[in-house]
Amino acid sequence: MSDSKRKELEKELVEREVEFDIEEEKKLDDYNSFVDNAEHEVHEDIDVVMRKYDRESNVRVWAGKPKVVVSLILGAFSLWCIYVTLFATFLEEIRLTSFMGLVVLMGFLIYPIKKGEQKVNHLPFYDIIMMILGSAAFFYFTFNANTIINQGTRFQWYQIVIGIIGILALVEITRRCVGMPILVVAAFFVIYAMTYGLTNPDFALRIRYFVRNLFYTKEGIFSTPVNVCSKYIVVFIIFGAFLERTGISNFFIDLANCLAGRFAGGPAKVAVISSALCGMVSGSSVGNTVTTGSVTIPMMKKNGYKPEFAGAVEAASSTGGQIMPPIMGAAAFLMADFVGQPYSSIIERAILPAILYFAGIFISVHLEAKKNNLKGIAKEELPKFGHLIKKIYLLLPLVLLVIFVSGNYMTMQKAASYAILASIAVSLFNKENRITPSKIFDALVAGGKSSITVGAACGVAGIISGTISMTGLANDLINAIVGVAGDKLIIALVLTMLCCIVLGMGVPTTANYCIMAATTAPILIRMGVPVLAAHFFVFYFGIVADITPPVALAAYAGSAIAKSKPMKTAFNASKLAIAVFIVPYMFCYNPAMLLIDTTALQVAQIAITSFVGVFGIASALEGYCVSNMNIVIRVLMAVGGLLLIHPAFITDVIGFVIVGVCMVIQYMIAKKAVVAS
Repeated sequence: MSDSKRKELEKELVEREVEFDIEEEKKLDDYNSFVDNAEHEVHEDIDVVMRKYDRESNVRVWAGKPKVVVSLILGAFSLWCIYVTLFATFLEEIRLTSFMGLVVLMGFLIYPIKKGEQKVNHLPFYDIIMMILGSAAFFYFTFNANTIINQGTRFQWYQIVIGIIGILALVEITRRCVGMPILVVAAFFVIYAMTYGLTNPDFALRIRYFVRNLFYTKEGIFSTPVNVCSKYIVVFIIFGAFLERTGISNFFIDLANCLAGRFAGGPAKVAVISSALCGMVSGSSVGNTVTTGSVTIPMMKKNGYKPEFAGAVEAASSTGGQIMPPIMGAAAFLMADFVGQPYSSIIERAILPAILYFAGIFISVHLEAKKNNLKGIAKEELPKFGHLIKKIYLLLPLVLLVIFVSGNYMTMQKAASYAILASIAVSLFNKENRITPSKIFDALVAGGKSSITVGAACGVAGIISGTISMTGLANDLINAIVGVAGDKLIIALVLTMLCCIVLGMGVPTTANYCIMAATTAPILIRMGVPVLAAHFFVFYFGIVADITPPVALAAYAGSAIAKSKPMKTAFNASKLAIAVFIVPYMFCYNPAMLLIDTTALQVAQIAITSFVGVFGIASALEGYCVSNMNIVIRVLMAVGGLLLIHPAFITDVIGFVIVGVCMVIQYMIAKKAVVAS
């Protein structure tokens, strides 16, 4: 071959190679563009759902230098909270009032006056005025704490006006970031106090007394909810923000896939396990439903689950995350303070009810999968366990937290602070989610931002509990309900449950628990229920309001992702969470379920019989156990399940017999059907 011919061929090959590279690069660019657009659409959908069902997501849009300034304020607030809870020795009044002053200041910076306001770097003049006046009212108390404490009841009218401004500013921030339901409850108690509860005939003096008690004492805004929030809850919220940045949520989802993904109805089982693990840290039913649901709900629908069922599984599981030890959202810290027991004792008592709750959901999704012949996830699509086990170190911060708290080696806030440091340390081994200085700052900003909602809700809960205390309404309610119930505990329990669910609709768990602990828990205690069991009862039913129609925010968020009917999704979620409607009644009648005054043998008996009982009830509700059940078998299974959940020997024996006989009948029916086919 001549040199000229060879050169021509080489030139042609180079040209073809260039054309091929350009074509391949174009294909790759098109693919990357498609992926980016898909991810953008998913994030947009999540943002829309969050803004619709989660008040915390309706925030101002900051950009450029204003964003840096706002972020610095939020980050500094987180650092200040950690410092104060660990090292501060000044007056408690200074800590509480400065905390609420900063919450009000940041609240006006972050939350606009109405939903959907998306103007960039826009802070209206009226918000600036309210922000300055509202935060200044709290800071006035901060810088004059000694004088105010020593002046007793001798308050000037200008001080009362300052108190009114502070209360109104707190109410407005709560409206923006929490919503109206809690304010409606607060308004009811305030109107009652001003028209009937306070007996002074002079209206001006009633206002003076009312404002003084709410704003200048530790019986109102600065009572237990805000005290616990500023001392414990905020540090754990910041810990949660750091933990999230280690990539632990993805680890939990992958772990759930490894454990349950390959079995029948695998995606739904993955949703139950991952939501239980992620939800215990998040403390927000709606937030957890949307974040984990954006992954699990499409997987469930693809697997063959109906949209209403898929959305319900995620909502019920995410809501239950708040009763999952060891974190249990934020209300567990409040419970420890209210009942006067160590936090470690609270999480120990919560273990068995939490297991029963998630066992009920897990069994239901398994039976639904079997009934509809739904398969698991293909083996090649599952994460490799060998790869996953290499990231087991991500659990170290949680393990250390549990050890520090349960062993009483240090205070809860110090344990959370060490867990934050552990989160940073373990992330260094994970290239994908290494916590760099910028991520540390992001976590502090996120923690400060999340603290606004909890702080505001706790402040309004303090207004409610303070109003109840100063008017003596709690005692009147106790006497009224005890009078109606007589010696029938079941009546008091049903009335208390209804109160918790109604007042919990749209109200954050922390605030709802504070209200119930002040109003309805004492009713059950008066009826002879142990203090811890009474508080667990109101805590559980306050949480379940997030999936109970008609205001089931978590279920509605799940339905928005699943593109299903909201009310049908809410009813499905309530059905899946049936254990949480039953177990609280059982531990009020027999506190052994909460490991109170019991032995190891009794605990084993209760765990086994309760699990079988939950299986019986779940089967009855699904209408399936080995084969489809007729109405008679369903009723018998439900009765047998209820008897087994009740922790008594005779009921356990009867329940076992009923459930056992029903299962044998169903097995024979299934066998006969196989032979016939």
